[in-house]
Amino acid sequence: MKVALHQRIRSDIEAAIRSGALRPGARLPVEHELMRQYGCARMTVSKALSALASAGLIDRRKRAGSFVARPRVHSMVLDIPDLEQDILQRGQSYGFRLLHRDVRQPRRGDAEEAALAGAGMLLAIEGVHEADAVPLALETRLVSLAAVPSMADVPFDQTSPGAWLLKHVPWTEAETRIAAVPAERAAAKHLHIEPGAPCLFIERRTRRGDEAITLVRQYFVGSAYDLIARFAAADPGDGS
Repeated sequence: MKVALHQRIRSDIEAAIRSGALRPGARLPVEHELMRQYGCARMTVSKALSALASAGLIDRRKRAGSFVARPRVHSMVLDIPDLEQDILQRGQSYGFRLLHRDVRQPRRGDAEEAALAGAGMLLAIEGVHEADAVPLALETRLVSLAAVPSMADVPFDQTSPGAWLLKHVPWTEAETRIAAVPAERAAAKHLHIEPGAPCLFIERRTRRGDEAITLVRQYFVGSAYDLIARFAAADPGDGS
């Protein structure tokens, strides 16, 4: 899939921030330097910088330029787990079995999918996380290709979609819903359990500034997975 130039500029700068080549507070090249580097118009550069600013990765200051944003302090965090690392730390082998992938438009009438897609398409993925070759979780995921265009070309034969996103795409906000549910027939089939067996259901939406990144739903075998959350008090002296 051909990537628009403004998206490539944005991805290059984001990668430099993510890798530490551009540190918090560092000044980005001025627009004219970026125009020369990429051989493009000022509008293209401005569009890329605006997307980075909307994602909370840079601060644009009038007459001063653009600077790498400093990390924001969150008073309370529910970590997004890396399932592969969790499983490996338990002394088990990890695997991700891709069931289906597709690039598509949001479903007609689905406001949430339309909001996630923005002006682009959606990457729809379904797969199974395995521990010691035994199904642990069924995952369905939608990713905004307007936010993460390079993900359209990732085969997911060496890594899972969640692990890839954690490594390549910084997030600034996540909303997680957790519930205990009985396994529906389709989920039970993929998880090798009986329909109606208890599952831990996790639904998570992540954002990068004002930009939606992904919506994921995971069904875990209830007897095989514990969710552990780490929280930090907003005020060390607050015992609430």
